[in-house]
Amino acid sequence: MTPLFPGFEERRVDVGDGIEIAATIGGSGPPLLLLHGHPQTRAIWHKVAPTLAQHYTLVAADIRGYGDSSKPAGLPDHANYAKRAMAQDQVTLMRTLGFDRFLLLAHDRGARVAHRLAMDHPQAVRRLVTLDIAPTLAMYEQTNEAFARAYWHWFFLIQPAPLPERLIEADPARYITDLMGKRSAGLAPFDPRALAEYQRCIALPGAAHATCEDYRAAATIDLQHDRADREAGRQLTMPLLALWGEEGVVHRCFQPLAEWQRVAADVQGGPLPCGHYIAEEAPEALLARVMPFLAAAG
Repeated sequence: MTPLFPGFEERRVDVGDGIEIAATIGGSGPPLLLLHGHPQTRAIWHKVAPTLAQHYTLVAADIRGYGDSSKPAGLPDHANYAKRAMAQDQVTLMRTLGFDRFLLLAHDRGARVAHRLAMDHPQAVRRLVTLDIAPTLAMYEQTNEAFARAYWHWFFLIQPAPLPERLIEADPARYITDLMGKRSAGLAPFDPRALAEYQRCIALPGAAHATCEDYRAAATIDLQHDRADREAGRQLTMPLLALWGEEGVVHRCFQPLAEWQRVAADVQGGPLPCGHYIAEEAPEALLARVMPFLAAAG
């Protein structure tokens, strides 16, 4: 990570139950937690970290099952990869680092963890930014042919073990380039060092299984938690900025702002001129929207 985040510190933090979370930490100012998506790692933030670090203490973490964080074997009900468990990892990480309240910027799978974190621990999150997702429950309930074809991996990865694991492990490096390279921008936006990091990490022991367990949990226990929130009328209470790529599947298949307004009380946002991998495809556009929103926290 050092070449991608010069001057930053690398940490592995024990968050309990045998789980360690890997994080890259740097900058100064109010704490800002950064969470990545699939099939990537905390390396996704390397283009925006220098600017953010001038104003914030950055904690770029690998979520459970990804990067250099722990990859436990999945439980029968996938509960140890529920976004509730993955969110608790991050709350404990931040508390261990001395941060009881923080800002939160998250992409893709990390944004799903962030959604649950903000719902379960509202006192911890000052402001939330989600990148290129609509809420998980909305996306599953509104799945149509166009979405299923575009996000085929959602339905591949949830197949019972060990089928998807075995196929990924047969050629993990190509899984990365095939999945990421077939999005709207191809592989052009990715620094070769970051791409190599994603390929290294997907090949680590247990990584393919952990990836599948993340998605299996999203299609089962996470939906139970989301439905319970809806039935109880629970909403996110902190200011939320929802951004997505206008060239991506979320923009094409859903109405993300309207969906976030159903689960949050204070929402703003809109599309950015890019595809799915916003922090790497359009870092300047992302910073232009994120910096004023975060600064408004005071």
